[in-house]
Amino acid sequence: MTNFNYCPNCATPLMMLVADEDTGPVERLRCPACGFTHWNNPVPVLAAIVEYRGQVLLARNAAWPGKMFALITGFMEADETPQEGIARELKEETNLDACSVDLVGVYDFQRMNQVIIAYHVVAEGEVRLSPELVDWRLYDLPDLKCWPAGTGYALADWLRTRGHEPVFFTPQENAERRRGLD
Repeated sequence: MTNFNYCPNCATPLMMLVADEDTGPVERLRCPACGFTHWNNPVPVLAAIVEYRGQVLLARNAAWPGKMFALITGFMEADETPQEGIARELKEETNLDACSVDLVGVYDFQRMNQVIIAYHVVAEGEVRLSPELVDWRLYDLPDLKCWPAGTGYALADWLRTRGHEPVFFTPQENAERRRGLD
């Protein structure tokens, strides 16, 4: 559930109200005064499987535990294509330039109410991390382990296209790498 409290149109407190929609009665956050509905649609998030110098670059966000590395991700901006957005995110977060951007797939990430649009990005340049990231590592394809969530499934699908059957973290390994996030 989102943390919307007030109507953006008239500032009346929002309430969980039932209204008829195409599929029948649905309860959503709605404004009892003007009828505004907060749809709570998933947010598109961009992800990059970064191929850099023949290896895959994974990074660690400053807010994550020390053992957790993942794909470069970020939100789209208005007036940009997803391809432009992931190239921008890559530049902002790593200082790398995208040489090619190819769609891997689209993945749900319901825990965060997001839809992930994942790309394989071949990159060049010198890595210089933004303050959002604190570390990065390069992995050979056989050494990559996937995680059981949206971007981890994208990485697994991409590895299959490269002739590598993905290996996933065990539930215990995944809990250990995420310790402190949940």
